[in-house]
Amino acid sequence: MRFLLDAEQRAFAGALHAMLSAADTPAVIRAWSRGDHTRGRALWSRLAEAGVFGLAVPRKYGGLGPLPVDLAVAFVELGRHAVPGPLAETVGAAVLLEEPAPAQRFLPGLAAGAVLATVAAPGGYAVDGDAAGLRLCPAPDGLYLATADPGPVRRSLDPARRLTRLTPTGEPLGRDAPYDRALTWMRLATAAQALGAGLALLDRTVAHVRRRTQFGVPIGSFQAVGHRLADAKTALEFARPLVFGAALSLRPAEVAAAKLTACEAAYRTARTALHLHGAIGYTAEYDLSLWLTKARALRSAWGTPQECRDLVLAAGL
Repeated sequence: MRFLLDAEQRAFAGALHAMLSAADTPAVIRAWSRGDHTRGRALWSRLAEAGVFGLAVPRKYGGLGPLPVDLAVAFVELGRHAVPGPLAETVGAAVLLEEPAPAQRFLPGLAAGAVLATVAAPGGYAVDGDAAGLRLCPAPDGLYLATADPGPVRRSLDPARRLTRLTPTGEPLGRDAPYDRALTWMRLATAAQALGAGLALLDRTVAHVRRRTQFGVPIGSFQAVGHRLADAKTALEFARPLVFGAALSLRPAEVAAAKLTACEAAYRTARTALHLHGAIGYTAEYDLSLWLTKARALRSAWGTPQECRDLVLAAGL
């Protein structure tokens, strides 16, 4: 299946790419990993001004959406530049807060970028609970606003994804929050981020093998190296239409298939990138490591490969 973005969507992606290219995101990521959110919040505000966080928020609450395809376009660029923060979780929060009272209270701030939101995953851990002003805990009996201190920060596979534990003991926000629908949106956002991260890893690795020489020639001229990169490119291009097709349908099984395919393609590309860079690729001082850890963390975020595979098989896709 071919999926072609329209002129406005291509322009939107280009504008985000230009803005993020000038933002020195590696420095933002490293500061965020240390718990310094100043530069990250400034970047978050600029993304909000570009309309990114309004894409999942209905117009009546100050948003632009829901526009899932445009959201996927944006999140590919966020992944391409490894932007830190609770990105998919803010999308999930916009979907969870559908009842009129909490929607009116919180969604305008989410769309404007004034509030960062996170959502507790099964097990109680939430990404960037120390940075988020809105911490949501889905529970069997409803949705809760976690008002207690999130407690100590725990490191994850991606240092920029700082984990805190939330408990559903705060203010109740509704008994019928659409968790399954929010999960579908978060999986879509995660799939798009993974696709973008994989594309960035591929671009950086292609540039590296053109510069790096062995036996007096660039290593990119070796057939074995070219084959590895071609396989990575094929996997990413196979994932791309699945991501945008899933954004069109928003069917849970199709989104799960897109997440599985995009995250596995990004992870495969990360392994190829590390192999071709050598050990330096994983050192914290080398920027490539920021994308390597991102690809690994996204692989299990909001649905492990096996969970997504089971959903796809159950739907008979």
